[in-house]
Amino acid sequence: MHILNRIFQQLLSHYGPQHWWPAKTQFEVTIGALLAQNVSWTNAAKAIANLETHNLLSAQKLHSIGAEAIAPLIKSSGYYNQKAKAIAVFLQWFTHYDFSFETLQELPTDTLREELLQLPRIGPETADSILLYALERKIFVVDAYTKRIFTRLGLLTGHEDYVAIQEYFHKNFTGTVHDYNEYHALIVKHGKDVCNKRPHCDKCCIENWCKKII
Repeated sequence: MHILNRIFQQLLSHYGPQHWWPAKTQFEVTIGALLAQNVSWTNAAKAIANLETHNLLSAQKLHSIGAEAIAPLIKSSGYYNQKAKAIAVFLQWFTHYDFSFETLQELPTDTLREELLQLPRIGPETADSILLYALERKIFVVDAYTKRIFTRLGLLTGHEDYVAIQEYFHKNFTGTVHDYNEYHALIVKHGKDVCNKRPHCDKCCIENWCKKII
């Protein structure tokens, strides 16, 4: 068994299932991925709650009001003007698929990913979060926690780019779509609570594999 699988099992045993993504619908997951850029999920969730309060958590309704009207409603997410524009551009793209996630499900993963990455303000992490969590595609989401943890473990050098890290997981982690979801959530949990910028190594459940590369 590859070490990535063993680490996953240890994290899962220690923390338990994380039940990600914390959203009710595919559309909410997608908007959450756009709002969570560069901020904590807590701040993104506040923005989503505000949209729900205004009865705007639907693609059609949000598209109809435009970026200028969206911006003040998502202030808690930070960079709200840029994120409002990103949401508006995504929704305009979504019109080509009649705002239907069922239609998106019919498209190949590579096609969807390429189209998402062509949209302004949508990078690999955001695109892959949408693909994994909203559309249940088997694609590994890489974030800053992933790079930090697995560099400290000595499995990465710290110089790999997003694509190289993702390929490393795709090649070596033999999990299901659900496992990909769970692994990313567990990495975020461990990165926030233990392996942060000043790591709490005495609380680390995967310390046995760590090379102490700080």
